[in-house]
Amino acid sequence: MNKKFRITVDGKVYEVVVETDDSAASPPVAPPVYSALPALVVPPAAPASSTVTSPAPSAPAAAADPGVVPSPLAGVVVTIDVQVGQAVVAGQQLLTLEAMKMNTLVSAPHAGTVSAVHVKPGDGVETGRPLLTIT
Repeated sequence: MNKKFRITVDGKVYEVVVETDDSAASPPVAPPVYSALPALVVPPAAPASSTVTSPAPSAPAAAADPGVVPSPLAGVVVTIDVQVGQAVVAGQQLLTLEAMKMNTLVSAPHAGTVSAVHVKPGDGVETGRPLLTIT
């Protein structure tokens, strides 16, 4: 069976004939339905006689020093907008990271003076890696 369509592209009208095979047509399939949240899997409780301990999660190195500004995500340093010795105010842009072709601005969490810059443009960084130190 042939179907005729009229298509307009940039103001030009085209007539298109499309051959279809109705014998091979399958009924339309409804798209899958996904729940908004994954199911929560709760492991069974440990027997009362056993003691289960898990290691404490290790904190990023940046958490040890409150002046360190950690990377909020994994990416590549694009620009560094401050230099050592420069005074900054809370919310001031410090540097730009690029991840998945999107730029993310990293701002000063508090006012102070930039005492160290731990990265340079082009460096790849992981989440939590120290970027700058503000004292």
